[in-house]
Amino acid sequence: MRGLIKRTLSLSVPAMLYGVLALPVGAANLLTKAVDLEPLSLSAGKAFPKEPIELEAGQYYRWEIESDGTSEMAIAAPNFFRFIGIEVRPLGLDSIEFDEEGTATISFVPIRPGPFEYFMPNTRGDTYRGTIIVK
Repeated sequence: MRGLIKRTLSLSVPAMLYGVLALPVGAANLLTKAVDLEPLSLSAGKAFPKEPIELEAGQYYRWEIESDGTSEMAIAAPNFFRFIGIEVRPLGLDSIEFDEEGTATISFVPIRPGPFEYFMPNTRGDTYRGTIIVK
């Protein structure tokens, strides 16, 4: 039997994405003062949280997404991921997929206000749907 495997994907925000003039006032420590969001747990049969995740544009966040490995699971948020500052090449990030147990930590700065949906691809209904609201 395989031992417990924990994989971590860390996506970070380089300061050069924003330039000095684009940083919010008082953002000298932007990259060292992240707000840790409530982790999102992916598990077969476990619904996503119904309460929206509320964020502020220009604030630095870290979001841990964990899969317990009960089945292949993914989280997609293409519209949200397009409007946050993360360094992913060549085209950006649409979703994160787990084939087994693991953890992904996304470090980001939302840059566009609005409501955004995150969801599990290829599922129906509201069980695997959540909302992110950027103010």
